[in-house]
Amino acid sequence: MKLVKPSEQQNATVIREFILLGFGNTKNLNTLLFVLFLIIYIVSVSGNILIITLVVAEKRLHTPMYFFLSNLSFLEICYTATTLPKTMVSFLTENKTISLWGCILQMHIFCTLAATECYLLAAMSYDRYLAICRPLYYVTLMNCKTCVLLVSMSWIIGFMLISVLTSLLTQLTFCNQYKIDHFFCDFIPLIRLSCSDTWVIESVALITSSLGIIPTFFITVTSYAFIIQAIMKIQSENGRQKAFSTCSSHLTVVSIFYVSLMLVYIMPTTDRFKYMNKSLSFLYSVLTPMVNPFIYSLRNREVKVIIRNILC
Repeated sequence: MKLVKPSEQQNATVIREFILLGFGNTKNLNTLLFVLFLIIYIVSVSGNILIITLVVAEKRLHTPMYFFLSNLSFLEICYTATTLPKTMVSFLTENKTISLWGCILQMHIFCTLAATECYLLAAMSYDRYLAICRPLYYVTLMNCKTCVLLVSMSWIIGFMLISVLTSLLTQLTFCNQYKIDHFFCDFIPLIRLSCSDTWVIESVALITSSLGIIPTFFITVTSYAFIIQAIMKIQSENGRQKAFSTCSSHLTVVSIFYVSLMLVYIMPTTDRFKYMNKSLSFLYSVLTPMVNPFIYSLRNREVKVIIRNILC
């Protein structure tokens, strides 16, 4: 552990490296966990790369919906690449150390991607709302310029919200405590180790988390509520069941993502939720990127036909 001796006015030792505790003492399970996480990583990355490739190569998929999906797939690839490789290496080498600046960088990238995904999911739900509930206005409202603007604003707002937190985080001092009870450098476990006053950064974090999660969650849920209402008016029972099945699977994945984010970043950080953070983080950082390609795209009849034509 690299330690930097403090100045004469300080009584603590300043930390320059952290130890990620991961999933606890798993020496006997390291190989099994490595294989499990490797499978998850390969499935997640290959599934999302497949979606991007199909959207780029197939003209029939050059629509707003698949434009948003390809951006979501790119974001999910970045998601898993930010956290899983470091976790898998720790299973093989048992080297769980990470530098202070490496930890801050990982936190910044991961949280930026999470914030961006909130806005991107809201944009996607609004796109589906217009397509199903306002089909006459869809082509006019959801044109190429609007799609690019929505995606660009999602990335810009996500980056700006987290940049405020990162700038405050770099001003904190970390001393004595160097063990992070997590499998990656997340915001809350990191600031718990600071020996500085964290009231300001925690207050700002609550504001930025609320701005990122609550409005986008409201837009997403409201859009799907109107979509379900429109689906219930479909005359064909078979068509209604298919549409409802697709919509409900989308809403389930979105709900898991948002609810886990809310519990981690907005709910009070009491001991009751402290030990749930790792499990909840696993849901939105590992599980969601893996299942999104299957839920949003690979279950789609149009995508299935295109893949079948390519393979045959």
